[in-house]
Amino acid sequence: MLLSRPARLMAGLTLITVPTIVYGGLTLLAVVTGNAHGLSPAPELSPGQQALFRAGHAHAGVLVILSLVLQVLLDSATLAERVRWGARVLAVAGAILVSGGFFGLAFFPAFATVLWLGAAAVSTTVLLAGVGLVRRPA
Repeated sequence: MLLSRPARLMAGLTLITVPTIVYGGLTLLAVVTGNAHGLSPAPELSPGQQALFRAGHAHAGVLVILSLVLQVLLDSATLAERVRWGARVLAVAGAILVSGGFFGLAFFPAFATVLWLGAAAVSTTVLLAGVGLVRRPA
């Protein structure tokens, strides 16, 4: 399977974010194990903050994988090139904004807006890719 240049570029940028997910996982491991494992010292977090950190980390992993899959699918979607590029960027941005929104929300309530913007970006990308794939002629 050959990827288009835009798909390769966006997939490459997406993969560059993976070390931040690994770092977050090691930090979260230290939090939940009381510094027995992971990167120490772990920050002191309330149970609510721990839940938001878990959600942020889980969403980061899943949405990065979704972003990679969407880059491949968008190559086959029947969409205007500008719309396709917008969807590519929104896929990556959505993954970053959703997970970042959870982490930020653990400390600042205003980060709920970032979370909602990320959710809108992911939803828009998935809908555009889906419509573009359904519209594709046989």
